[in-house]
Formats: sequence, C-alpha cells, structure tokens
Amino acid sequence: MADNARAKRLADLIREVVAQKLQRGIKDPRLGSNVTITDTRVTGDLREATVFYTVYGDDEERKAAAAGLESAKGILRSEVGRAAGVKFTPTLTFVADALPDTARNIEDLLDKARQSDAKVREASAGASYAGGADPYRKPADDEADETTDTDGDAAE
Repeated sequence: MADNARAKRLADLIREVVAQKLQRGIKDPRLGSNVTITDTRVTGDLREATVFYTVYGDDEERKAAAAGLESAKGILRSEVGRAAGVKFTPTLTFVADALPDTARNIEDLLDKARQSDAKVREASAGASYAGGADPYRKPADDEADETTDTDGDAAE
C-alpha cells in the first residue's frame, strides 16, 4: 500500500493531466470549455482514481459531458500513464461534483431565512415590550423591596 503523500501527488498529477488534455487534446464537442475538473482522489493502492468535474450549463449539457468523458476515458488514462510513469496506471472514474448544486441549495435556504427574518422584522416594527423595555432587576429596585414588608407597608 502506498503512503498518503504519494497518493496525493498522483491525484494532483491526474487532475492536471486530465484538465490539460480536456482543454487542448480532446476534440469532442460535448467536452467544450464548460467542463471543469474540480478534484481527484486516488485509492491507497493507487489502482483507482475518481475524477470530480462540474459542467456549467443545463441538464442536457451535463449528460452530454458525462457521455463525452466516458468515451474519452481510454485516451485520458493513457495520457495519465504516460505522464505518471507508474507501474500500473489507475482506472479513471468520472463523477459529477455535487458542490455547485449544494451551494445553490444553501443559497436558496439562506434566501428563505432572509425573507423570514424580514417578515419578523415587519411584524415587530410597531410592537412594544411585554414587561417593559428592561425586564432585569437593578440594585436600586432591590433596595426599594427591602424597605417594604410583605403587607406593602413601610418597615419601621
């Protein structure tokens, strides 16, 4: 089993080689400039590599890019093997990165929270405090309580 530093170096190399090859070497129109390689992970035995990518566009473009990556997998793997110079070139698996969808979902949730906060602010605009502006007891209030007994009469 390889050490983590070697797997990390190989993952970085794979990411760079695949990104450069997609940019300059692959002539597939489905893999235009809208495909971005975001991350690469290699297993500890250096046999399998997972390449995460994003596609800027609609669902149809994402499906086309996924098909294009699958068809270019062999060319990309041979290019990685040539650049890496390892005994066994890792198999490449392309996975669509969920980061943009997750970020979009978080932004939607934050927008809903902002709208809810705005509604609460509007509802409380003319409201007043239930127990006064400052509900906490102060030392001056404690002294006034000590001078009166339980009947409300002043202590002698």
